[in-house]
Amino acid sequence: MAPLPNYRPKQLSLGPLEAEILNIVWQLQKVTVKNVHDRILADPNRELAYTSVTTVLRRLTQKGWLECNKQGKAFYWQPLLTKQQAEVIFAHEQLQQFLKVGNPDVIAAFADSLNEADSAKIQAIAKRIEAARQAREEK
Repeated sequence: MAPLPNYRPKQLSLGPLEAEILNIVWQLQKVTVKNVHDRILADPNRELAYTSVTTVLRRLTQKGWLECNKQGKAFYWQPLLTKQQAEVIFAHEQLQQFLKVGNPDVIAAFADSLNEADSAKIQAIAKRIEAARQAREEK
């Protein structure tokens, strides 16, 4: 997985529609309101006002997920992070929340409940952490 990005959005929390629209922006890379609106309405079971898409794109911009640029008469939105960078940030945030528990007994109880595949993942993570520590010490 990629390292923790230097850039971090002002607000990490995303509502369901925000997450859906952000995923569309990641797929298309550069969008107008119409691009997003058309993509959502491609599902015949969906209804969504054009103005709602505009509102969500603006909200994602305010939260620091997107940037907006005007080209001619059109406004275009682009992501400030890749999807992979966002996944790294979310994973880091979840890990920080988990570690805030701070009680070794609670964390040990969690570790005891892991299946074999999850235990193998934890062991692989521990090896990567140890390798990163050794690399820092060698510098």
